[in-house]
Amino acid sequence: MEPRVDYAFFIATLGGAFAIMNPFVVLPLFLAVTHGMSPAQQRHAGLRVAFFSAVLCAVVAISGAAILKFFGISVDDFRVAGGLVLMTIAMGMLSGSGSPAHEAPAKAQAMAVQEPPRADVSFYPLAFPMVVGPGTITAIIVYMGQARDMAGKTAVAAAFGLVLAGLAVVLFFASTIGRHMSQTLRVIMTRLMGMIVAAMGVQMIAAGLKAILNRKSVV
Repeated sequence: MEPRVDYAFFIATLGGAFAIMNPFVVLPLFLAVTHGMSPAQQRHAGLRVAFFSAVLCAVVAISGAAILKFFGISVDDFRVAGGLVLMTIAMGMLSGSGSPAHEAPAKAQAMAVQEPPRADVSFYPLAFPMVVGPGTITAIIVYMGQARDMAGKTAVAAAFGLVLAGLAVVLFFASTIGRHMSQTLRVIMTRLMGMIVAAMGVQMIAAGLKAILNRKSVV
């Protein structure tokens, strides 16, 4: 008998993954970093960013639980800490100032933009830490911890895979999309995703604290 797919869990994971790794939030930095490249070079760089991001997500998904176990940290402890990280990211998105917890350091961004087009910035700062930063890492570990069986883990992989596929498409057509995407639309999308990320942070903190308090009351 095939495992039953939890579509509600899949949709929740998909929404969370999109909010954190929103391709349209990554797009402005990608255009700034690849300024001066030909359209063909930008398309190649965009595909490399998506590839490196997928590899990083896979590594986190496979080794995340082992890392927590090594340090003696439970998923619930990490869920509370991760919720605080997401709240920090959300506050930056809502204020329009960005967040050092999710974006590449300002100095690194400036250096990347100033570097000649031949410099490969696909891995740093674009794939890491812009796409796969602390927020993404936290979400992957928490969602994988919530997945109790192979069907759940498959749902997490499928959700993040869809978002990464969307990232590849957006970055592949970055030059075309950038010409038609106004600054106002970018700000609106960033604010909206900020609210979603904030709600995710609250949910993680509440669920983590509830589990920790229940665990202590039993003891």
